[in-house]
Formats: sequence, structure tokens, C-alpha cells
Amino acid sequence: MNAQPSTAERAAPSMLFRLLGRIIAPWLQIRREPVAADAALVLPDLPVCYAIERYGLSNVLILEQACREAGLPSPLVEMPTDLTGQGRAVVATSRRNGFWFGRPRNRTHSEGLANLVAALGRDPALDVQIVPVSIFVGRAPDRESGWFRVLFAENWVIVGGFRRLLAVLLNGRNTIVRFSAPVSLRSVLAEGATPETSVRKVSRVLRTHFRRIRTAVIGPDLSHRRTLVDGLLASDPVRQAIADQARRDSISHAAAWRRAHGYAREIAADYSNTVIRSASFVLTPFWNKIYRGVKMHHFEGLKQIAPGHEVIYVPCHRSHIDYLLLSYLLYVNGVVPPHIAAGVNLNLPVVGPILRRGGAFFLRRSFKANPLYSAVFGEYVATLIARGDSIEYFIEGGRSRTGRLLQPKAGMLVMTLRAFVRQSRRPVLFQPVYIGYEQIIEGKSYLDELSGRPKQKETVWALLRAASGALRRTYGQVAVNYAEPVLLDEVLAEHAPDWRERAAEGGRQEWMNPVVDALAQRIQININRAADVNPINLLSVALLSTPKYAMSESDLLAMLDLAKTLLASAPYSDRVTITALDGAQIIAYGEASGLLVRTRHPLGDVLSFEGEQAVLQSYFRNNVQHLFVCAAWVASCFQNARRMSRAGVVRLGQLVYPFLRRELFLPWDEDGFAAQLEATIDAMVGLDLLSFDAESGQLQRGPGQTDAVFRLRVIANSVMQAFERYYIGMAVLAKNGSGTITAAELENLCHLTAQRLSLLYAPSAPEFFDRALFRGFIATLRELGLVRADEAGKLAFGEALETWANDSRLILSRELRHSILKITPDMAREAAPAEGVG
Repeated sequence: MNAQPSTAERAAPSMLFRLLGRIIAPWLQIRREPVAADAALVLPDLPVCYAIERYGLSNVLILEQACREAGLPSPLVEMPTDLTGQGRAVVATSRRNGFWFGRPRNRTHSEGLANLVAALGRDPALDVQIVPVSIFVGRAPDRESGWFRVLFAENWVIVGGFRRLLAVLLNGRNTIVRFSAPVSLRSVLAEGATPETSVRKVSRVLRTHFRRIRTAVIGPDLSHRRTLVDGLLASDPVRQAIADQARRDSISHAAAWRRAHGYAREIAADYSNTVIRSASFVLTPFWNKIYRGVKMHHFEGLKQIAPGHEVIYVPCHRSHIDYLLLSYLLYVNGVVPPHIAAGVNLNLPVVGPILRRGGAFFLRRSFKANPLYSAVFGEYVATLIARGDSIEYFIEGGRSRTGRLLQPKAGMLVMTLRAFVRQSRRPVLFQPVYIGYEQIIEGKSYLDELSGRPKQKETVWALLRAASGALRRTYGQVAVNYAEPVLLDEVLAEHAPDWRERAAEGGRQEWMNPVVDALAQRIQININRAADVNPINLLSVALLSTPKYAMSESDLLAMLDLAKTLLASAPYSDRVTITALDGAQIIAYGEASGLLVRTRHPLGDVLSFEGEQAVLQSYFRNNVQHLFVCAAWVASCFQNARRMSRAGVVRLGQLVYPFLRRELFLPWDEDGFAAQLEATIDAMVGLDLLSFDAESGQLQRGPGQTDAVFRLRVIANSVMQAFERYYIGMAVLAKNGSGTITAAELENLCHLTAQRLSLLYAPSAPEFFDRALFRGFIATLRELGLVRADEAGKLAFGEALETWANDSRLILSRELRHSILKITPDMAREAAPAEGVG
């Protein structure tokens, strides 16, 4: 077996290639991927041959420079005994059609590759390591990029030498060279196959690999939008829907076809790489103007797993900025931006066409009553998946106005699953993404909506005004964290292992609902497991836990450091990221951001949120509320009691956990939650917030108003509103008795009670009395079997719920319990018409 010479021993490229390399070098700036690609990439005892997708002198020179920078063997040096027969260690899988000095260039495989295969056939002891290398010129923009360069950006077309020369001159400083792991050539060859068959097999394997990488980096080879629309209308599901529509509405087939055609054109994106690249020029200065920086975490894992998968991006939805930011970050980091499901309300004049060419496809908010539209839209999603386009959609359905994840809406997940079942060409990977802001552009409008004002309709002028206003200030930093991916195959194997057989049987696919529910929950849970804790989150958690949203500087410093210590002592997830700033730096950051107000005082400065800003900060507390739920539960058990058994804290926590899990998308089962509580208790005992008597099993807080007691109260209050909502519901239900009120009346009673309590005792955040949260609470009561609807539609319950209600004294203060006792069913019924409860 021939040994590969060391880097120091190998010969240099010929003088001609060295000269050409020096000429082209000033025009090149290469980014190697992976970043760690160096001499360790290849095995030292095997000959190395590089495989590139497209032949071209510029590609060979770019490869030579990348290898030189990485300390890898040169591709322009002859292999041992010239195994390729071409005097260099590089082969290509494709050439542009045409002639060059009379030689045809439309061969279906490389001569060098054929020579390598022949050499292995002659010498059974010989092996060669093939290193596939993908080269993209003009893929990633920078601030020096010009509009003319867009025309010469990397695409799917095999261009001629002159156009490639222009591409290098214009875009060479934005060149990506992606090295893949070496592959043993002998391991790819089939036993007993002829040399011709072996060459075709190796060529096919390499072409498939390069196609996957190119699709991941610059996107699929897109057909014209008109061709796509024609294909939709010619598909069997849409043709059947057109016929059904014509029959149902007693219209001609042509009229129904025109309606379907209009739907398809309304929906379909008109993806343009040129527009995507052009948009990056606009967005780069925009981000630099409104943000102090954008941080991205856990992205390399996605880049490693994405090739070969159909990637569905499922980020949380906090702002209109989300989809622009995610697409931009993917693009500048070498991954093709996805097609994005956007509400049809954004299909505005001027704005709509730009978004459409940027990959947006538009959907109506509801189309259950329109089977033709549903068929066209479902077929469009199936077409995107079949073509290998990555897709992005928000399973929350709309932007969160509270900062928490919303309960998922399953429509897009169902369509994705149906498309996969119908034509599963490649495995589907759902990529959850957590997006965390320090301030949001829509903050004022969210406050208005939570206060009861109607949502303002999007218009071009409204968007222009919003953009103009945004440019007048900065909104801190943004964090984009890529969560653990969710593989559809794994979810199917767990919840419907025989799905292929059941799908082949046809009829109603009953197994889909549990799979979709499991998918939705896992996506939301993984988003929360990748949360980013920024300085504003921590300030909000601390200050909003006090009655006047204010705290002395010394207390605030202690609480900020305590919060970070608790997060580190009982970690929520290995993907949670936490600001590196300490307490003093966080306070300075809050003041510099204009969010934190300092009031000077001889006995010590007071720091606070003031006015409308204080209510808005609940949004950022809610972003990370789930991270503190264990510590808050333990602390809440000692607000109205000084001591309690450790086992009792854990037992009651397990009882309330199903409600917390539903609302906050927590990752544990009941035993896992108990283990997390135990770890949190150990951490709080270690920090002297509680003491523990191992002999009696009792936990105890300190007496009076010590620092430890104050800190326990602040920790408890960070999630106290959620605990209070649950016990308000249980106490109201138990107080009125089994079989006396309906679910709608209970929802209304809980809403009114919480609203009244917020007026009486604390300026709570508007979501404290959010109907949707109480509706979810009642649904969980039913799922747990704690209540059921009797024949009259009244909620019936047994002793178990009354026991829960008795436990409410541990969480609810005496004042809250007193107010709840005054609420009667008659009050709910009287208020029902005004509140719109049926």
C-alpha cells in the first residue's frame, strides 16, 4: 500500500499553477467549513484524492489555496504513481457542455475517477481516500458587496469560464469551501462489478452528496413559479377538489379551475436567490442600526445533521422580526433560507411581492370551510416537501403577546405529516428555534391588545411607520438558540410504529392525531429547553416580584446573582444559555438600555421599572419563567407556612405539575419533576434559603424579615401568578359545589375573580386573568379526571378536588381566600352576557 507523503515532504504544484495561484489570491477570501478542517481531516497512511462537483480552473485554484491554508495535501501535486493519470490529486463529477481546444466536455464521469477505479482493480492492496469538497463563490455577503455582484452569485447553473471569472473577481472574497469527511474508495466499490459499473456507482454517490450539500447551502434547483402552479392544478387531489367544487356550486369545470388557479397564485412563493441576496444588503445595516448584536448558539449541530433531511424550522413567534432574522442568519451562515408560511394579511402591495420572492407563501387564517383552498394549499406544502425545500412555520399560529409559548395549532403539522406519508422521499427533521429579545418593536401594540384594544390591521403605511420608528432607537441584543431537533421517524416509531401499513389501508388515519399532538408538544418543550437568559430577563424576574417593581441596589445585586446560581445549580437543560454579566454589570446594562430607573437616596439607591415599562417587562419575565418554576414552587410553599416536610413539598408539586406542564411546556414526567425539585431543594438549602432537618425530614425557612425570607418571597413571586390561577380555579369550583356550574361559567368566574384580585391587591400583568389560561386549566382538570360534565352540562367532582382546594391555603394568602369566598354562581351568570360567555 502506498503511503501518503507528509505535508513537509510533498512536492509543490507546478510553476504555472503557482503563478496562477498568486494572480487569483488577492481576489479570494476563503471560509473553510468545518472551521476545524485541517491536516487531521485525512489519514496519513492513504493517498488522498479530492473530489469536486464542477470542473474549472478557478475551482482547482480555490481548492489549492484552501488546502494550503488548512495544511492539507495539495490537490495539484501528482498522486503516487499518478493514480488519476492527470498529474494531480483532484477529480470532478461534471463539466460544462461544449468544446475546449477541440475536446468535448460533456462526459458523464471523470477520466481521473475511472483511472483510480482501474488502479484499485489492478492492486487489491491499494486504497485511496476520497475527500469530497464543495466550493461556493459569492454565497455569503458582507458590507462591501455590491448590487451587481448578485448577478454572479452561486447557483445551480454550470457556467462558462468567462462568467466564472467574473464571479471570482466580484464575489471571490465571499467564498465557502466545505470539506466533507474522507471516504475509502474501495469501500464504495461493489464486489465483482465491472470497472464501468463501479465508476458509474462512485460518480452517482458523489453527485448525490454534492446535490445534498448544494441544496443545504444555496437551496434546491427551483422551477419557475408558473410551472409549479400548473403542477399543483394537475395533481390528482386538486383535480378531484376542482370537480367536487364545480358539482357542489353548480358551476362549470372551467370556473372551478380558475378559482383553484387563483388560490394557487395567491399561495405560492416566487423564490428568488437574487432577491434573497439583495435583501441581505438591506438587512445588514438594519440589524446593525436597531440591535447591539445577534448571538447564535448550537448552530453547528444543525449544519451537521441537515444535509439529507427535509428541514422544517419551527421557531417561537415573538415578533414580525422573527422570520426576517432567522432567514438572514441562515443565509449568511451558509444554509439556504426556508420557504416561510406567512399570514395572508402580510400580502400587501409592494411588501407582498418582496416577501413572496424572499420565500414567503401565504395562507389564510382559517380555511376549513373551503375544501378547494384546503386541497390547493395542502398540495403546495406536499410539493415543497417532495422537492426538498426547507420550510418554516410557527405552530403557535400567531405572535405571543405575553412572552410565553402559546398552545400549538396543528394545521401545518398535519399537512407536513400527510405529505410525508404520501411521499416520504427523505427523513423529516423539525428544528425548533428559540428567539429571545431584550426589547421588542411591537411592545406598545402588545400592551394595547392585552388591555382589550382590538388588533390593528396591517397596512403598508403602518409597516413603514413601524420601520421608521424602529430606526430611531436600539432594542438591545437578540439571541437565536437552535434547540434539539425532533426527528419525525422517531416520533412515528414511538406513537405509530405500524403507520406504513395503516396508511396503505386508506380511510381515516386515526393514528395521525396522537402523532401530531406528540410532535407539537415535543417542539414546544424543546424550544423552552433552548432558552436564553439575558440581563433584561433577570431584571424582570427580580423586580416584577416586588409590589412596586422596585428594589434597593444591594438587594437587587444579591437577587441577580442568586438567580444565576440557582440556574447553574439545578440546570434546566444543557442548551439553556445564560448571560455572562454579573449583578453589577446587569444593573449597568439595564440603566444604559433606558429600562431601569435609579432613584438616589442617602440610605441606598433604589432601582425600578416605572410606568408602562413595568407592565411590558412581564413579557421578558415570561420568556424564562419556566426556568424558575421548580425554585418558585419550593419557595411558594413557605409563604404562608414556616415549615413543611420535604416529602410534602415534592408531593404537592407533583399534584400541580400537570397544570404547569401544560401551560409552560415543561420537559419532565412526574418522576422527573420530583427529581428536579429535589435538586432544587438541595441547592436552596446549600444557599441557606432553607434549612433541612434530616432526622424529621422537615424543611424550614427563617423567622421574620431576614434576607433569606425576602429572597424566598421574590423567588416565589416569579411564578406565583400561575400557582394562584390554579388554586383560584380549584377553590372557586369547590366553594360552589359539585354539579352547580358549567365549564363556561367556571371560566368566567375564574376570569372575574383574577381580574378583581389584581385590582384589589396588586397591579398584576394583564395575562393573570387571561381567559385562555383558565380554559387550559379546565381542560387539564378534565384530562386528569378530576372533573366531568354531568347530563346537565354541570361540572361534577369528588373528594380529590376538594383535597386540592384545601391545599390552596399553602399558596393563597388569607386576603385572596377571603375574596374568593364572596364569589357566587349567580355573579357569574349575571356577568356572563356582558363577558360574552355562552
